[in-house]
Amino acid sequence: MQVLRTLDNLNFDNSYARLPEHWFQRGAPKPLKHAHLISFNPRVAKHLDLDPCQSHPDQLVQYFGGHEPLPSSSALAMKYTGHQFGHYNPDLGDGRGLLLGEVINQRGQRWDLHLKGAGQTAYSRFGDGRAVLRSSIREYLISEAMHGLGIPTTEALCLLGSEEYTSRLGMEPCAMLLRVSQCHIRFGHFEWLYYSKRHDELKQLADYCIDRFYPDCRNADNPYLAMYQVIQAKTASLVAYWQAYGFVHGVLNTDNMSILGETFDYGPFTFLDAYEPDHIANKNDDAGRYAFFRQPAIVHWNLACLAQALLPLVKREDLEAELETFMSQFEVQLLQRRKARLGLLNNHPDDAALIEKLWGLFKQNRTDVTRFFSAISDLTSEELSIQNLTEFTQTSEQNWQAWLEDYKQRITLEMASEPIRKQQLRSVNPRYILRNYMAEEAIREATQGDYRLVNQLLPVLRHPTEAHHHLQRYQEAPPDWARAICLTCSS
Repeated sequence: MQVLRTLDNLNFDNSYARLPEHWFQRGAPKPLKHAHLISFNPRVAKHLDLDPCQSHPDQLVQYFGGHEPLPSSSALAMKYTGHQFGHYNPDLGDGRGLLLGEVINQRGQRWDLHLKGAGQTAYSRFGDGRAVLRSSIREYLISEAMHGLGIPTTEALCLLGSEEYTSRLGMEPCAMLLRVSQCHIRFGHFEWLYYSKRHDELKQLADYCIDRFYPDCRNADNPYLAMYQVIQAKTASLVAYWQAYGFVHGVLNTDNMSILGETFDYGPFTFLDAYEPDHIANKNDDAGRYAFFRQPAIVHWNLACLAQALLPLVKREDLEAELETFMSQFEVQLLQRRKARLGLLNNHPDDAALIEKLWGLFKQNRTDVTRFFSAISDLTSEELSIQNLTEFTQTSEQNWQAWLEDYKQRITLEMASEPIRKQQLRSVNPRYILRNYMAEEAIREATQGDYRLVNQLLPVLRHPTEAHHHLQRYQEAPPDWARAICLTCSS
């Protein structure tokens, strides 16, 4: 039986705070002026054994608005480095966030609590350490959306607004978000110790990660290589999810890569409204380094940076051999994800060709992939036709017809009955994703002090395959004005 706790008696054990002091800077959040609670996520509270019914808004504001330290927490800003847009930057670290500590729940899971927007730290450089309402709402909503899709992600317990302002795109209201994840260690943590030639400390960090996150690797011939292999496999699976669901990260720097294979540090992200492989989410990305179609190659490059940092612990040839397997790992995972979206659970030699042809049609038609898969999830195999998919097949009808005939023939090779097939399709094909215009509408209302849409969207994103009739309009095609939304690193 689960025993729930209050904010005053969470089961803290701050292991990272016991590591070498120069790996971080201790500090306290800077209080947010006139802070108030915008939203609280009871699903995430369960990770911490936290009783939602006893989590009073005033108490949440006191602890996560920076006014009073959370009992037993040990706030610190982590030091790390990383490659940003392909260039190594030695000056990075938690510039606007503080790791408050680690909560161990009754299942033995250890969860980091990280307060984002907590004010200046030693690593803020020229920044004020604040997060704005706009970007905080986006991260709060996308965390729940990714979880709802089954895509590994950091999560968020609560979101706070304020009457404090800072300069971003003009003067904007400040906010704080409490991020919850089992790990805040990035590829950049290893890069910092490698490039600063602290190889003994690099081993200490690797041992810490193995003991905390990958204890099974301890029994391998080389535990550090084994850890790298698991990180690479998790990361290959993650980017396959992104490609299968049309997610564009926007800032895939190595300091934004989690060693747990979670989507981490949301900035100018987007889901593709229309399938455009060369889409760039981040308007600051002039060269298109992080365009959608480049994500697998960029993640591979980032893994090479991590491998480089592990050279004092693992033979070069072993790391290079592992890196050579990444693309094949990714391609296997991607095919599996895409097949699942078509209800194809068995293996057939022509499956890859069928999938490739479909995504080629998506590109030709600039198809809204989310709405396409949602549509076919509601159709029986007999109802699959050009007429029932007119909205998505406006060009190359002959090619679409040929593909549909091949697909219908392929369905006959599955063992599932029609009701089970449709149930399986719906389980992986959402009716809703977090489109930019949805977040933009929530942000506009919140800026005026109305937080209802933020909270209305949360259960829709948490259960995206279900019908939410009060927000059914979000199943439709995006409005024309959505194309004008511009996202930058400040997003």
